[in-house]
Amino acid sequence: MPCIFHTGILWFASADRTAFPSAGTLFVHELEKGYFQRKFPSANNYGVVRNDPVTFRANLQGFPDLPGWLRHIQRDPYQNGYLYGSPTATEIGKHIIEVTAYNRNTFETFGQKIIFNVSSSLDLHTSYHVEFFVKNRNVEEILNKKAHEKFQYDLDALWKQEPFNIINITSALDRGGRVPLPIEGRKEGVYVRVGSDVPFPECLQEIYSKENQERCRLGGQPALPCYDTFAPDVRIDWCNVTLINLTGAMATQEPPTPGDGVMEAGSEFDPPSESPEGGEFISDYLLTILLPLLLALLLTLILSYIMCCRREGVDKRDAKTPDIQMLHHQTIHANTEELREMSRGRDVPRPLSTLPMFNVRTGERPSPMPQHRDSARVPLILAQK
Repeated sequence: MPCIFHTGILWFASADRTAFPSAGTLFVHELEKGYFQRKFPSANNYGVVRNDPVTFRANLQGFPDLPGWLRHIQRDPYQNGYLYGSPTATEIGKHIIEVTAYNRNTFETFGQKIIFNVSSSLDLHTSYHVEFFVKNRNVEEILNKKAHEKFQYDLDALWKQEPFNIINITSALDRGGRVPLPIEGRKEGVYVRVGSDVPFPECLQEIYSKENQERCRLGGQPALPCYDTFAPDVRIDWCNVTLINLTGAMATQEPPTPGDGVMEAGSEFDPPSESPEGGEFISDYLLTILLPLLLALLLTLILSYIMCCRREGVDKRDAKTPDIQMLHHQTIHANTEELREMSRGRDVPRPLSTLPMFNVRTGERPSPMPQHRDSARVPLILAQK
């Protein structure tokens, strides 16, 4: 096993692994946390079985992210991770995925390359697609091996042992769903698309009957003989089941003909030099720019007139005030000024509460009362003694 020192962290790499997904069919590769845990050097210390938190990062070799058809999910550092997706016919070929495991306690890393050899689709032509919405599961709970096999077993019973393929699995969050509240039992929800070359079972066709559509409109569930096929482990929202028949679409599909909005092969887009409707934007300009400016100017003029031209002035105000009220006001003002002048000239000793009890530098304790005092400066209480 080669080891490489990278940015001060010991990085180990293992031999490449190979996977063989098929185009048009769901592929799941489980990243087992226990396998990567045993590959860290700290796992061999003192023979102690460790259970460190491990997170996975995956990317296409030479690129920072995964290819568009492949997704990675790991809900918790103590759980396994999954690489899953459904490659298309354009993805046929070799894809090298680099997986790096990070030990969150010891900061060790372990890398592995997975070679995906995408081959063409199987002989099974899936012309009939059914999309189920599983309400009580997250993506990784469906990708789990046991849960995946149980879901396929229930599909066998629904499709009466006819051949089918699970085409794709998508989280409801990727389809515009809301993140569930952190309450026990709340799940994101999963969309599972299944395809087969056999027509839809009668049970699924009954979903579109008038009675069942009315039940769904009122918030109930349709009455179907296969309602409990996936119960009790999986809860299917039967009102959200979609049936897609591709037989007619494939037979009538024709390539688009050149015309309005369709460019000919090898041609380039030549935008017009001038807009044919350029003169019609003058009215829009007047409404959006000039009209608000005129309203703002009018409001400014009105406010300026009220504040500057409508003031009465001091003389006009005094003329309207009664003489007795003006005399009263002047008397109060004159008395106030006289009291202020008298307070500035008097010599009042400091209050006893503000005198220091001793000199900070010498430590001498002076008497709080002055040595030479007259009766006018003696407090009232001491003068009575």
